[in-house]
Amino acid sequence: MSSTALGSISVDIGLLGKYKRTRPKTNRYCVRSPSASLPQALEVTSVKEKKLTETVRIGVLGASGYTGAEIARLLANHPHFTITLMTADRKAGQSIGSVFPHLITQDLPDMVAIKDADFSDVDAVFCCLPHGTTQEIIKGLPKELKIVDLSADFRLHNIDEYEEWYGQPHKAPELQKEAIYGLTEIYREEIRKARLVANPGCYPTSIQLPLIPLIKANLIELRNIIIDAKSGVSGAGRGAKEQNLYTEISEGIHSYGITRHRHVPEIEQGLSDASNSNLIVSFTPHLMPMKRGMQSTIYVEMAPGVTVDDLYQQLSSAYEGEEFVKLLKKQVVPHTRHVSGSNYCFMNVFPDRIPGRAIIVSVIDNLVKGASGQALQNLNLMLGYPENLGLQYQPLFP
Repeated sequence: MSSTALGSISVDIGLLGKYKRTRPKTNRYCVRSPSASLPQALEVTSVKEKKLTETVRIGVLGASGYTGAEIARLLANHPHFTITLMTADRKAGQSIGSVFPHLITQDLPDMVAIKDADFSDVDAVFCCLPHGTTQEIIKGLPKELKIVDLSADFRLHNIDEYEEWYGQPHKAPELQKEAIYGLTEIYREEIRKARLVANPGCYPTSIQLPLIPLIKANLIELRNIIIDAKSGVSGAGRGAKEQNLYTEISEGIHSYGITRHRHVPEIEQGLSDASNSNLIVSFTPHLMPMKRGMQSTIYVEMAPGVTVDDLYQQLSSAYEGEEFVKLLKKQVVPHTRHVSGSNYCFMNVFPDRIPGRAIIVSVIDNLVKGASGQALQNLNLMLGYPENLGLQYQPLFP
């Protein structure tokens, strides 16, 4: 979008926190029983500081894509967040129900072009636009807005690395310095204080959640980490692409981005930060003939004297009490169908037949924990709400 178009965006917005007062959608804050223990991050005491009638006005930029639609689906169950703005340049003037009929029951504003967007009735934004288009748009938004960006534009700390992998210079380096990487369970405290959060990619989420605790505990070697990851076709976006046609994808496995997938620097950045070293992994992604879901099968070499039980205990300790990351009972294999439609990450660790090596299996829904669900989890944190609001959907099975 041109700077001229950006100049037409209204910036007449009150201070964040001056919300409209409306009747709450529900008086439920958590699906747990009152006696259930909550991790500190999910304590509901912060709700006492929020009036029960408070409503946060949400803008969804790029609402006609899969992640935008998933945001709308999740917010239908949020007691405080209400969508007041939806943009989609190619679908401007249309209702969300005409683009996504499964949302026809939702009372949502018609979509508008980004150049016509009025942010005077918005407190926070989910940016669901493609990479390369997001930087200038976010740079032109009112400074009072809380922003969660679901594109890749602010994930990489090094803007030179961004240019290398995405083929264009970074257009908002000053914002890149401000952006906080939004892997919620790992960077929770930083996210609480952030104005701009770079939501992680789906592959990096499924990979970093199991590996970072093991790397920080020095339980695995930093060499020879091999990642075989598979995603549902929705992970490739909604754009019309020949390689994503039914006849191209069905009844087969489609490897792509071999050695050059754009999530590689994001994965290596997170693991390198955890290890305080320059870590390199072998990563190969595949598209599977399914709509949604993601599995990362990770092969690691254990440090001398370390056993698979040690890895299991470390993951158990790291995620004890976490709402959305679950280590399964020993020997139970995680399956994508058991997290479909939910914000959960299920994982487990197994001994390899090769002595000294282990196999980690991690599964998520690529559109929820891998995108829109984690984005909502992050915005809840940024605005002082319990992380699980709007995310109590259980997996859909069968």
